[in-house]
Amino acid sequence: MTLDELNQLPDEEARAAFERCCGSRTWAWRMAAGRPYRNRGGLFAAAERTADKLKNTDWLEAFAHHPRIGDREALPAGAPASSGPASSAAWAGEEQRGAAQAPQATLDALAAGQRAYEQQFGYIFIVCATGKSADEMLTLLRARLANDPDTELVNAAREQRAITR
Repeated sequence: MTLDELNQLPDEEARAAFERCCGSRTWAWRMAAGRPYRNRGGLFAAAERTADKLKNTDWLEAFAHHPRIGDREALPAGAPASSGPASSAAWAGEEQRGAAQAPQATLDALAAGQRAYEQQFGYIFIVCATGKSADEMLTLLRARLANDPDTELVNAAREQRAITR
């Protein structure tokens, strides 16, 4: 979709398009309401300004829209990740390409780490997986388990911003 097409969408369709980028309804509504955007730079600047105003509950809502890293059931090769729009699933599958090729032992370690992470923080492990191998993501996951909840929410929100971009 081009920027011109995005600018011309009816409000409901624009909100849905933005929500595919970031699962926070607040972020999506504010981004749709901020149209028209003159160029990509303006769009990205607005996305950051809007993210700066999100509350913890908004971030948690965004995190809930992600599949778990390396979840082969949620992301079988080429198949949709969830009941959401196919394009969102395709994006998630592309982003997690590094995990898709991982050996089962690495995926098992990721799954165990994610269970520990969810128990500790109350939401799934969020990482911008683009360009990262499963081993790199596992290392990041294990390191972030040492964080306190406030620090980790900031880290997860930073990763969400990168995913959204």
